[in-house]
Amino acid sequence: MKRICVFCGSSPGADPEYVLAARRLGRALAARGLTLVFGGARVGIMGQLARAALEAGGEVIGVIPRQLVEMEVAYAALPELRVVESMHERKALMAELADGFIALPGGLGTVEEFFEVLTWAQLEIHRKPCGLLDTRGYYRKLMEFLGHAVEEKFIEPVHREMIQIDESPAGLLDKFRDYRAPRVNKAAWIRKLTDEISPSLDVP
Repeated sequence: MKRICVFCGSSPGADPEYVLAARRLGRALAARGLTLVFGGARVGIMGQLARAALEAGGEVIGVIPRQLVEMEVAYAALPELRVVESMHERKALMAELADGFIALPGGLGTVEEFFEVLTWAQLEIHRKPCGLLDTRGYYRKLMEFLGHAVEEKFIEPVHREMIQIDESPAGLLDKFRDYRAPRVNKAAWIRKLTDEISPSLDVP
């Protein structure tokens, strides 16, 4: 594992602890010799994360759409800032560059990006670890929802368990180091899904 992609908010959030957690993660990545891949902005948690990694001597790669560069939110001082033409290209390049994915607290974009790479892991498009840094229990209710989705049989337990979660950057990175993607029998999985659709349902 050489590079970690981190999804996070362009806002600092309501509690200073979110920014502190981002800075701790940036320093932890640098200390372990892991390159940070992130969204390339200088604002919010995103900027603090990159700044901390650089200050600690780490390598950082930013990936940002041209539209955001034109809005003057790019971290222009980065040693390596890759400018792409769309959000789709941004996500594809970040996924290609990274060996694992972490979501810090963030909003719609952060959650969307994390669940996309998690879905790819479910489909075995990649076998890279995906994790949440659960600062101040930010993702607790999300995990409760996913547990509910498992109970309602929309998510398989093995896929829910792919999500690595920890309150500390060191703890989460340790879990990434030890992570082994589960092997899922796709034929059996598809057969199970097919068998669960009852032919006796009276669909109006």
